[in-house]
Amino acid sequence: MFGKEDALFVPTGTMANLIAVMSHCHGRAEEVILGDGSHIFLDAQGALATVGGVHTRQVKNLPDGTMDLNEVRAAIRGDDIHFPKTRAIIIENTHNSKGGRVVPLSFMKQLQELTKEHGISVHLDGARVMNAACALGVEPIDIGQYADSISMCFSKGLAAPVGSALIGTKEFIDRARMLRKGLGGGMRQAGVLAACALVALDKSVPRLHEDHKNARRLAQGLRDIESNMVTSDPSVTDTNMVVIHLREGTNMSRFMKAITKVYDDETAVNGSKLLIRIFPAGPMNLRAVIHYHITSADIERTLKKFKFVCDLIDAGKINVGSSGIM
Repeated sequence: MFGKEDALFVPTGTMANLIAVMSHCHGRAEEVILGDGSHIFLDAQGALATVGGVHTRQVKNLPDGTMDLNEVRAAIRGDDIHFPKTRAIIIENTHNSKGGRVVPLSFMKQLQELTKEHGISVHLDGARVMNAACALGVEPIDIGQYADSISMCFSKGLAAPVGSALIGTKEFIDRARMLRKGLGGGMRQAGVLAACALVALDKSVPRLHEDHKNARRLAQGLRDIESNMVTSDPSVTDTNMVVIHLREGTNMSRFMKAITKVYDDETAVNGSKLLIRIFPAGPMNLRAVIHYHITSADIERTLKKFKFVCDLIDAGKINVGSSGIM
C-alpha cells in the first residue's frame, strides 16, 4: 500500500510516533527536527524527550502545514561535539493544528531530497494520511515514497475503534517491534483489533470524499450565516476538519456553553433538538471533525443549530462577551 517492506500494529498513534522516533534515534545525544505546530511536539506530553531521550528542534509551521525548507536546512546540525546529531525530520500529513490541511507532494519531494543530502531520515506522522491521499487524488504509495517511515491511524478518519500502524523497512520494524514490547504495546489480542482495521481500510477509505464534501458544506454554511459571530473558510477546508472562527472578544467558555446547550424552543424553530460536541482549538477558534458517523443531514442540522444560537447572541439573549453574566 505504501511501498514499504514491513509494518507493525500498535494501540495508538502516539505510541507509533514515539516508537518511530526511538527507532530512528537509537543512540544518545540525537535529535529530530519537527514543526512547532506538529501534533508530536504539542500533544504528546513531550514523550520524545521524557521517554525516548530524544532532543527536538522546532521549525515554524506555515499555514499550509509545510515548513520553510531554508529554515529546515539551517536547523540540521553540523558535525560538532557540542551538538546533538540530527537523525530525522518529522512532517505531518494531513496537518492537525492547521485544520486538516494537505501537505503538497512537491514539498515532500523537496524535503526528501534535502534529507538525502545530509543522510537523515523522514518520518511521516500520517494519522490521517488516507484523507491526504483522497484529497490529492493519489494512492498511498505516492505519498509513502517520500518518507522512510510512516504512522497511520485506523481510528480517526477511518472510524475503527482502535489502532495504528507503523510502516517502514524490515530492519526499522524489527527495532520498532522490540520497542513496542518494552512500551507495553505488544498484545496477544491484536488480531481482534486488527480485524476492525481491515474493515476500516475496506469500507471507510473509499468513502472519505464524502467526509470532505460534508466538511466543505459545513464551512460554507457557517460563512453564509448572517451573523458576525462565527465564520469559516471553505477554501482552506482540504479534508475532514473545519476551523470555525469566533468574533474577536468572544469568551470561549461562554460560547461553548451556548453552542453545546439544548434549548427548549429548538424544536419549534429548527424542527428538532440537537446536542453538538465540538472542540476548542485556540482562543477564538473551534475545530469540527467530520467522520463516518456524520451524514449530510447532520451537517444541515448543525448549521441550523449554529444559526439558532447566533440569533440568540445577536438579539442580546445570550452574552458571550468577555464580561457580564451569561
